[in-house]
Amino acid sequence: MAAVYVGFGPRRNGRNRNHARIRAFSREFSGQHMHLIVLGMAAALAAGGASAQSVDIQDAWVRASVPGQTATGAFMKLRAAQGATLVSVSSTSAGLAEVHEMTIQAGVMSMRALRDGLALAPGQTVELKSGGRHLMLMDLKEVLRRGDLVDLTLVFRDRVGQTVTVPMKVPVASVSPFADKQLRVHQH
Repeated sequence: MAAVYVGFGPRRNGRNRNHARIRAFSREFSGQHMHLIVLGMAAALAAGGASAQSVDIQDAWVRASVPGQTATGAFMKLRAAQGATLVSVSSTSAGLAEVHEMTIQAGVMSMRALRDGLALAPGQTVELKSGGRHLMLMDLKEVLRRGDLVDLTLVFRDRVGQTVTVPMKVPVASVSPFADKQLRVHQH
């Protein structure tokens, strides 16, 4: 299990803490489960209170590529307790990374970047998956092989406008390493 906690806060002991402080507690990846928890504390409000923001990132993986392939997808589940927006994504393995949505209308598939980001409704899980919303990694700089780890950086904006930058190392696989969770066996 991997956990990353990100926080924002006011000045403390004369130091400015309005930048993301990242503390990684564990970086284990068992090959079966990867779970990231991101906690962001917004800057103190004028009334002296603070707004807590958390985003839970689960089952993150990147699809493997082959020589000559210039794009691939990244998939995961996102849940924001208080609501948030995934505003951008980047990767050191790709020249360009975007939040995309694929739709089929009148039998025609189309894919487009979500220019305003991906809204996460409070308490609702949003699954980034093949055939729907996903992260698109384009202009790949190298072949992504099964078992590699890809650097991804997600940027979230909370309901009060604070941004949290979340760097991650995500496993590469040919198929979802979490697919066994989703399989349903029909029995008579």
